[in-house]
Amino acid sequence: MPIVAITTAAESMLALLDDAQRSRVEYHVDSPEWRSWSNPEFLLSDKGLRLDEVSEELRNALLKVLETSLSPEGYQKARSAMRINGFLGDLVKAPRVCNEFSYNFVLFGEPSVSRPWGFSFYGHHLCLNVFLYKTQVIIAPWFTGAEPNLIDEGPYAGTRILDTEERLGLQLMQQLDPAQQKKAQIFTSYKDPALPEGRWNHDDQLHLCGAYRDNRVVPYEGLLVSEMPAASRALVSAVLEQYLLYLPRQAAQARLRQAEAWFHETYFAWIGAYGDRDPFYFRIQSPVVIVEFDHHSGVFLSNKEPAKFHIHTLLRMPNAGDYGMALRPLIAGDEQKFIWKG
Repeated sequence: MPIVAITTAAESMLALLDDAQRSRVEYHVDSPEWRSWSNPEFLLSDKGLRLDEVSEELRNALLKVLETSLSPEGYQKARSAMRINGFLGDLVKAPRVCNEFSYNFVLFGEPSVSRPWGFSFYGHHLCLNVFLYKTQVIIAPWFTGAEPNLIDEGPYAGTRILDTEERLGLQLMQQLDPAQQKKAQIFTSYKDPALPEGRWNHDDQLHLCGAYRDNRVVPYEGLLVSEMPAASRALVSAVLEQYLLYLPRQAAQARLRQAEAWFHETYFAWIGAYGDRDPFYFRIQSPVVIVEFDHHSGVFLSNKEPAKFHIHTLLRMPNAGDYGMALRPLIAGDEQKFIWKG
């Protein structure tokens, strides 16, 4: 991980701030405010610096911190999500609410090559929590969505995100044999009468692990990945690889190997039908990673039922992985007092 480049980018950004801006953007590395990210268009917690309210020079410096922290593919995905948000704002004539730069940046701790620090970058349909310590990088939890997930006109026409995750997840479900499909499919429709009360809700719909859901206990459901044939296990790995795209390449490869080592305790769960045109939800869950994919009904757009052009995705690292919690007690010699249990 290029910690020197990331730290340099963060220090260059800080050099551009006035006192008022520094007071808004800087938090202690252990601040509970790290947990208060959210993905609606109206911020539930307004902190840090909003990119559409600062100078172009400062905005570019903030984006440089993001760019140096992510893989090239991950940064492109993040910028595409931001541009799609701008496209949506123009489409519904609400550019002050949704635009390419309607995102907040919050710094936790002091940029350092040897001590722990990180940042949160969040707003409508894009929330990234990045924890850094020497050569370690954790990007979790994160949320990425799009409504719609394709820009079909304008300067960014052709921009599309989340279609690869969708395609691979559907391929995985479709290629299972009928007995395994039945085991994986925990409910046959989005609003199945058998769904427990509250399992579907207006805001998160079928997601279980979104904003303000830290430390939620989610029971395992569905089909055990180790029971799948090799070709299907390879598709599980391919899905997880897409969800690890934000990480620098070496870190992503290490996290994928870790996830694969837990396939004996990894479950694949599906809600909905699985024809080519059907909207659906799926979850891959283990002791070290949870990923969710969900087609949603309209918020800004008019579809009352879930549609394949409105997608929400997220990743969690359970058992103290989120926000780098597992690393914090291991950090010796630093002056921080790590107060979270994660």
